[in-house]
Amino acid sequence: MKDTAGQLTFAIPKGRILDEALPVMARAGVVPEDGFHDKANRALSFGTTRQDMRIIRVRAFDVATFVAHGAAQVGIVGSDVIEEFDYADLYAPVDLDIGHCRLSVAVVNGGKEVEQTASHLRVATKYPNITRRHFEGKGIQAECVKLNGAMELAPSLGLACQIVDLVSTGRTLKDNGLVESEHILDVSARLIVNRAALKTDPRIAELVNAFREEAAKQQEA
Repeated sequence: MKDTAGQLTFAIPKGRILDEALPVMARAGVVPEDGFHDKANRALSFGTTRQDMRIIRVRAFDVATFVAHGAAQVGIVGSDVIEEFDYADLYAPVDLDIGHCRLSVAVVNGGKEVEQTASHLRVATKYPNITRRHFEGKGIQAECVKLNGAMELAPSLGLACQIVDLVSTGRTLKDNGLVESEHILDVSARLIVNRAALKTDPRIAELVNAFREEAAKQQEA
């Protein structure tokens, strides 16, 4: 078994960002071992071509938690997750310019008028903190129903009158009889690091510089 003492742990998200993140990581010198790409492999921790680094593959929200608490020192996650948790020990020094989408409010066709007159709303979302802040800014109390998926079903089943979720093309909303009513924030993937680890381990600063240089090259291209 490989000795993991002194290894850096790099947390990456399952799902939509991963395919775009892997080439960026490779150009910055972070390349997972061969078994990582085996779809039948259910492992969560993988070696890399660097002896001093391993990768863990977890849910996006968990990436931020692992890095904020120092269980992982570096990670990649969407800015939506960073905004939701607002961890003091989390630093996001590089916008990787990938994973673009937006966080929006969506309603059933004709539901927008309800939001304009109500002082209290029930909203289905996996972003309760962002959602409450957004509606509080409009003088509306949002009762958030936490869901981790199938958000689009909530209005038709009477669970909530609106949803707050990520939107890319809008096709899923349309297929479920919903429309965007408000844009909350634009989202892109960010490199995140643990603040304490950045101060004590020079390898992390080197990684930040490598990703920053890669992002600059992509912007110039």
